[in-house]
Amino acid sequence: MSDERREDGFGRRLSRFARVSVGLTGVAARGAGRALAGKRVVSVENAADLTTVLGNLRGPVMKVAQLVATVPGVLPAEIAAPLLTLQTSAPPMGPAFVRRRMVAELGKDWEKKFKFFSREAAAAASLGQVHRATGKDGRLLACKLQYPDMAAAVDSDIRQFKTALSIHRSFDSTIDTREIGTEIAARLAEELDYIREAAHMRLYAIMLSDRDDIAVPEPVAALSSKRLLTMTWLDGRPIVDFANASLARRNRISTALFKAWWRPFARYGVIHGDPHLGNYAVRDDGGVNLLDYGCVRTFEPEFVAGVIGLYRGLQTKDDELAAKSYRAWGFANVTPELVNVMNMWARFIFNPLLDNRVRVVDDGVPAAEYGLKQANEVHARLKSLGGIKPPREFVFMDRAAIGLGGALIRLGARLNFHNLFEEEIADFDIEVLAKRQRAAFHAAQVPMPEIT
Repeated sequence: MSDERREDGFGRRLSRFARVSVGLTGVAARGAGRALAGKRVVSVENAADLTTVLGNLRGPVMKVAQLVATVPGVLPAEIAAPLLTLQTSAPPMGPAFVRRRMVAELGKDWEKKFKFFSREAAAAASLGQVHRATGKDGRLLACKLQYPDMAAAVDSDIRQFKTALSIHRSFDSTIDTREIGTEIAARLAEELDYIREAAHMRLYAIMLSDRDDIAVPEPVAALSSKRLLTMTWLDGRPIVDFANASLARRNRISTALFKAWWRPFARYGVIHGDPHLGNYAVRDDGGVNLLDYGCVRTFEPEFVAGVIGLYRGLQTKDDELAAKSYRAWGFANVTPELVNVMNMWARFIFNPLLDNRVRVVDDGVPAAEYGLKQANEVHARLKSLGGIKPPREFVFMDRAAIGLGGALIRLGARLNFHNLFEEEIADFDIEVLAKRQRAAFHAAQVPMPEIT
């Protein structure tokens, strides 16, 4: 690589660092000004400011806001509402960007490869925006174009994220966050590779082939590249449009969401690590479209066995089985005292699956309040035990489970989640999963990863 290109890359990272820092510092300063004036530090105006800053910056830092806004109750409704718009309506790039990106990925005659291509974005998110198109064969298509300089943006945001974790460890070492930073950095870097995402799309089509209520787009290889992903267009409406639909319809949507997440994990060792509401759309028949496959995590069969083992351990109050499961997850120095503390958080996550009755996920208890209470108590007890180092495998498993729960809470589904989960793990066999995983990955042309 030439010195000029190195300097150019460094310049982009430096520019990114400055824009993130200045933007977020400005929002914080306005919040501090409100505090000095005797007003609430967090306001509707502050949330709108944050939405604008993150939306214009795009990239991973925007994904943090998406995650926080997804879980009901974490923020007051008037604060969360502006942040939720980041999921599907971030400010898009203009026609000049579209033309440059398409020329770069498909050549100067790119328009001749489509019967129709809309230069106006149909949706925009953190790393790219989507355009409607029609293929030469008449198929309706969605073309996802990656924003410019995203590699520099990811690199800059990851550096800042790791710096923040390092600073946090300097004054609170209860939870060693080094593996957390490594795992998140690896997954974010993968999201830039649309060839990998297309392979994940094929993988999900295989894993969910027997579910008529779940649809997966088909990638179009001839019209795709590392920064352009073309796929079949799936019609659907945002999940939030169905918050007040009939209970029967909300339950059907929620069942599809539950199966779309747990079936790939229980049968193939694969999870979708970013289950926020903007990654789903609802069809007219109540089925669900899965729209994004950038953040996908694969696990060893032993890890899946550990998750199911922990569920059984909590179910039967078998601490020895729970300890064995935590070790399978990658936790070290698992003592009886540590098992007791970790089970507190595990019961919070697994509670809807352990309770054999029809219920809502939060069961009348504000999820944010209960979760905060549990997190604070667990943190205090872990500190008294000398702290803990969560393994990489824990990070997206925990994040995705909470994200899925948030989506189900927002829909207000009333289901027997215990029975739904038992259906997915009834025939679990670690050797069968391993064979099934290898076969599916081979058929989808996904390299056997990244399992670490």
